[in-house]
Amino acid sequence: MLLTYQECLDRYGSDYQLKKEIRNGNLFRKEKGIYSTARNTSEIDIIMRKYPKAVCTSKSAFFYHSLTDVIPDHYYLATRRSDTRIKDPRVVQSFLKDDLYEAGIMELQYNNSNIRIYDRERMLIELIRFRSKMPMDYYKEIIQNYRKLSYELDFGLVEDYAALFKNGTTLMNMIQMEVL
Repeated sequence: MLLTYQECLDRYGSDYQLKKEIRNGNLFRKEKGIYSTARNTSEIDIIMRKYPKAVCTSKSAFFYHSLTDVIPDHYYLATRRSDTRIKDPRVVQSFLKDDLYEAGIMELQYNNSNIRIYDRERMLIELIRFRSKMPMDYYKEIIQNYRKLSYELDFGLVEDYAALFKNGTTLMNMIQMEVL
């Protein structure tokens, strides 16, 4: 279980007791302000605990949804425009307007980790929006995987997400040509 510094203080009473638990091997310091009761924890757990308001998007979301087998070189996280900048070299942050940020957030269980992530329908919209910024073979791999699972997608939800954008009609036309 991952704990913040404040949660450790609440649990153990003082900084002295916290350091005593670390020395005894009952608690492990993972990063500044993040502690774990287990010796080994995954990096995605640490990232999700450190940035609880952030949502996985872009290459990270495509990977965790098993739409590609390309492991992302960074953690791609979306936050609100009003949130502070994440100064972690492992993270690529994108800032979104509140209405765009909220649409499609879900919890995904991935290798015993709970990840805040956008659902597959929202990621289909993101894929079409940013297709020109992706390598063509990467884009084609993800589109082919969307075609394979098109019967599982809720296209009413895709239309709702597309309506949030100025060019929503164009996005839906492209989705119909590419996926259906």
